[in-house]
Amino acid sequence: MNYNRRDFLGASMLVTSATLLTSMKAFEASPLHSLKAVDGFSLKIMAPYWGFPGSVTDCCKKAKQDGYDGIEILWMPGSAEELFAALKKYQLEVGFLCRGDEANPAANLATYKKVLKEAAENKYQKPLYINVHSGKDFFKYEDNKKFIDYSVQYAKETGVPIYHETHRSRMLYSAPASLRYLEENPNLRLTLDISHWCNVSESLLDDQKETIDLALSRTDHIHSRVGHEQGPQVSDPRAPEWKNAVAAHFAWWDKVVAMKKQQGKILTMLTEFGPPSYMPTLPYTNVPVANQWEINTYMMQIWRKRYL
Repeated sequence: MNYNRRDFLGASMLVTSATLLTSMKAFEASPLHSLKAVDGFSLKIMAPYWGFPGSVTDCCKKAKQDGYDGIEILWMPGSAEELFAALKKYQLEVGFLCRGDEANPAANLATYKKVLKEAAENKYQKPLYINVHSGKDFFKYEDNKKFIDYSVQYAKETGVPIYHETHRSRMLYSAPASLRYLEENPNLRLTLDISHWCNVSESLLDDQKETIDLALSRTDHIHSRVGHEQGPQVSDPRAPEWKNAVAAHFAWWDKVVAMKKQQGKILTMLTEFGPPSYMPTLPYTNVPVANQWEINTYMMQIWRKRYL
């Protein structure tokens, strides 16, 4: 019988689709439905351009069709005109990712300042926020702190919120490494991508509750990718084998949403399940085991049903 890997994948999806939908159905219900939101609370859900197989215009069109409020994209001056034309056409918000990549702290900070200024002060559309990959995991505390100090001051000057992402290889790469930054920099605001911390600590962080609670209290933006003990991204959050990891992430997100509702503040969220090699693939084929856009859209729908 000629039964190749693609045939197997297709057949497997047919068999498991009912199980997938049932396993995620439980997360549509929320203990927060009865929590009355203070005036000013809103939830903005962004689509990722990362991994999208078409142009930025196509991405904006798809995001609008599927019910997103905007997109998050790496700041790229060379494609700014197309991006902002598409945002205007489809009436979408935008959040930018900015970073420096140099191994030298001074050079990295210089690049960081340059791209922040370009993104925040562009002539087309004010970003809803800027998410930053700040510093490096091997920079000294004093060098990484310069990124925080500059961001806090620059956010005040421009009125554009700047959030530091909890991301591997960066300043806030793990919960223990982040604790000092959180304790000594009370104005530090976060993009919570806690999947990275699960991966680095090889756990669902049950033994670091105080640090996690402090991080949650500083969170203004969330990347809703689900990580696990051995990686930053589960293969498919709808699959029953990932129930514990998904439940842990929703428990963290519940706390952030509850705080924002009680404070009457905006919360932004990016559905950030990524393409290969974040997305696991079948051996020898590089065929992803699930559809990235489909998973992200499903996460967006779950968030709307759970929190709105």
